[in-house]
Amino acid sequence: MMQRWKFALLGVALAAAPLVGCASAPAQRRVYVRVGPPPIREEVIVERPGAEYVYIRGHWGYADGGYVWVPGRWERPEGRRHRWVEGHWAHDRGGWYWIDGHWR
Repeated sequence: MMQRWKFALLGVALAAAPLVGCASAPAQRRVYVRVGPPPIREEVIVERPGAEYVYIRGHWGYADGGYVWVPGRWERPEGRRHRWVEGHWAHDRGGWYWIDGHWR
């Protein structure tokens, strides 16, 4: 059981990494949580570092038995025509699980 939470913590760390959700990233193993995430937090968005940057909104991750806030960040698209598809929490019979955001 503890291994699952370590994996979830790794997932939160990867969500903050600049390459999260890239087409080349490996498929993510689904980790279920029984209780849904809290409402999205209001974020103070700092000044855009350059015209080509896109803001990736913050989201709730799950680690050590509870939800943790993963702050938003500015990121450069992988290509000129790519757009960011936000990650989100989804629910099925097994509970709640995170689907990573990615560039499309």
